Amino acid sequence: MKIKFVLVLLLFCGSLKAQNINIIPQPKSVINGTGQFSFSNHSTVGVNDASLLPIARYFQKQVSQSAGFTLAVDNKDAGSVIHLLLTNGDPTAGAYSLKIVANEITISSSNRDGVFYGVVSLLQMIKDQPRGESINLATLTITDTPRYQWRGLMLDESRHFFGMEKVKQILDWMAYYKLNKFHWHLTDAQGWRLEIKKYPKLTLVGGVGNYSDSVADPQYYTQAQIKEIITYAAERFITVIPEIDMPGHATAANKAYPQFSGGSVEGYPNFTFNPAIDSTYQFLGNIIKETSALFPSKMIHLGGDEVALGVKAWSLNPSIASFMQKNNFADVGELERYFFKRVADTAINAGDKVLAWDEATGTNLPADKTIIFWWRQNLPGQLHLAVQKGYQVVLCPRLPMYFDFVQDADHISGRRWKGVYNTVGSVYGFPEKQLQNNEDLQSKQIIGVQANIWTEMIGSEKRLDFMLFPRIAGLAEAGWTAPELKDEEAFNNRLKASIKIYDAANIYYFNPFDKFFHDEAIDFGPKIRRMPKPENVDYGDEDRPTRKHRHGRSSKKEHSSKHSSKHSSSSSKHSSSKKSSSSKKSSSSGSSHKSSHKKKK
Repeated sequence: MKIKFVLVLLLFCGSLKAQNINIIPQPKSVINGTGQFSFSNHSTVGVNDASLLPIARYFQKQVSQSAGFTLAVDNKDAGSVIHLLLTNGDPTAGAYSLKIVANEITISSSNRDGVFYGVVSLLQMIKDQPRGESINLATLTITDTPRYQWRGLMLDESRHFFGMEKVKQILDWMAYYKLNKFHWHLTDAQGWRLEIKKYPKLTLVGGVGNYSDSVADPQYYTQAQIKEIITYAAERFITVIPEIDMPGHATAANKAYPQFSGGSVEGYPNFTFNPAIDSTYQFLGNIIKETSALFPSKMIHLGGDEVALGVKAWSLNPSIASFMQKNNFADVGELERYFFKRVADTAINAGDKVLAWDEATGTNLPADKTIIFWWRQNLPGQLHLAVQKGYQVVLCPRLPMYFDFVQDADHISGRRWKGVYNTVGSVYGFPEKQLQNNEDLQSKQIIGVQANIWTEMIGSEKRLDFMLFPRIAGLAEAGWTAPELKDEEAFNNRLKASIKIYDAANIYYFNPFDKFFHDEAIDFGPKIRRMPKPENVDYGDEDRPTRKHRHGRSSKKEHSSKHSSKHSSSSSKHSSSKKSSSSKKSSSSGSSHKSSHKKKK
């Protein structure tokens, strides 16, 4: 009787282990089987459609890197044990079925996206097992489909530049977590990072400097490098969307071509483009057309945010005031909407969809050609107006989707909003947890979610990793997993299991389960801890006495080394600290050409 009891207990424990499938994001349905599939060098991958061969080769390469197996790829399905199949099924882009039985694995979908995501789920299961001569995978059947079609991540490379290899690494992790939109913030006040051949000074002059060093050598991407990144992303089913910010955040462009400046106000030099001269629209039109031809996404983000920070200069400019009077514009807000409508029409005529921050909701743009990015969580009316006007909407509010915010109460470098910061749990719970009483969340016009990484306080790859991991895993669940399937405790268990993957990849991450495992990575920050806020001091919207950063993106006067005193903490486990982006000059990390003019101290 005792032997029978032990046998039953062992079988029960084995069953529990089989059910512990550490896939992020959580699949829609997992049905456990009995037995296991032995994965080894003898496994062959086959496809039933030639269009799936790139996915098979991607799987082959990933398995070689993670498990050390050399798999054969067959352009026919006969004789293979791992089948990648295009079939009739759920038409949702990204939906797939993964079935593991004792003698074969089948991944099927009605579309290539779904086959790829099925492969990604299988790769996560493989990486979760210890390396050996073979890997045993529990038999199961997964049926999965994404909640949203827009599962995005935005990287700001104007404030600090990171280069091609780091961008590729981020794209790898996006693919691992089934994220599919890479929003690339390439222009802002501190630097222009995209080569425009018609206007070379945009990069040679506008690319000089960054947020922490206004005289750093110019850093930017050549068009050849942009194409390489786009191809790399496409192989991982990621769409790359460029952002060319206008009419505000234009300081770098105006430094290169000052004739298009809308003027300066204190703290915001040459922050806007001049909306009153036709040459501005010709200049920007040429940039939009060249950018559109470069990026196959047929989407371009035109910014449209925080113009108010420098718009007072328009009121002080006699020619702009005369233009307003001539066109019967009641105020600069109406002029701003005129400007944005005009540049948006140029993008639309070039065949692009126009993307913009939520300030553009007030502009009368064509609903079927516009996507609004709702970032101001303190202004839910902007979200409602966007839905009401028929725009598609991507949810990316500061709380909890700004990854430049701190992620723990003890962290000192980064932002908060009225004391609130962004934990991995708050990202995981988005959007229901934060918008539970907002009826707009039920609208079909909400097409997805996105996290934004603004880099004013991020100058090194080490800190970039620290701010991104593990919140990127929470972002994956927010974009993919249906709300009724969410279970934060189960997510934490899966996240704990996947932390070893970060270690294997030498990622310097924040560990929410052992917050002192890695010291906070700090590039630019206070040398003393934040003290409790005095009750009689009004800090405005955010917990600091300095100028508000409404979008995490406010411009500031160019400065040489105002924040150059770095005191980045590094763990002994990861002793090789990564160089700041300002020191990168390798062509493999984007262009970094010395400016021909002398630097002024």
